[in-house]
Amino acid sequence: MQISNCKFQIEEVPVALLAGGLATRLRPITQTIPKALVDLAGKPFIDHQLALLQRNGIRKVVMCLGYLGEQVEQHLGDGSRLGMELNYSYDGEKLMGTGGALRRAAHLLGDVFWVMYGDSYMDIDYRAVLADFEAKPQALGLMTVLWNNNQWDRSNVVFRDGRLIRYDKRVQTPEMNFIDFGVQLLRRGALERIPADRPYDLADLYAGLSNEGRLAGYEVFNRFYEIGTPASLEEARKYLERTGR
Repeated sequence: MQISNCKFQIEEVPVALLAGGLATRLRPITQTIPKALVDLAGKPFIDHQLALLQRNGIRKVVMCLGYLGEQVEQHLGDGSRLGMELNYSYDGEKLMGTGGALRRAAHLLGDVFWVMYGDSYMDIDYRAVLADFEAKPQALGLMTVLWNNNQWDRSNVVFRDGRLIRYDKRVQTPEMNFIDFGVQLLRRGALERIPADRPYDLADLYAGLSNEGRLAGYEVFNRFYEIGTPASLEEARKYLERTGR
């Protein structure tokens, strides 16, 4: 894809779905299955995620897997039954962190791609987000942000007048009222900043881009649901049952 002179087509922009964690907070549920296959409202959580992406026009997904990831691949296959194209990338013998897992999947991603988390349900207008990123060619990344005020988790973003001023997951400041929503877009130039073959946290990449003024922000308004703990799992279950998703 030549990003300089053609319009982004949402069907052609792949998603890197990070789903390789150990899910220790959900034990014993995740003792024998990965978090992606935890049952929620009658089907595995990954089925809900992929259905959401498919409804929004996304067709290509790269599953970045680790712990018990082979079960996910066996369940989903090549994605044809979902009307999608699925590929798989594995951490290998050691966990690579979010950044390391993304770097391992580089050969399966294009010049522009989404980055999302495999334990979160994020119902937003993906086409609008992609269009906003296309209009900001100087940005190497775009982070969706949600007004949070420490409600859902600790706020980590300063966002003002439509601009992402600062992101820092580790050092909180009083002016941080927004939170990283969990849907990002990156250009390949950002991916190439991640060191190869060693664990790396994507939070460090995002912090560096924000310090350089090369991380755009896009405000969203629907809250996210995640399944990282038994309490949040139950909350997500109630939401999916209520909405019939």
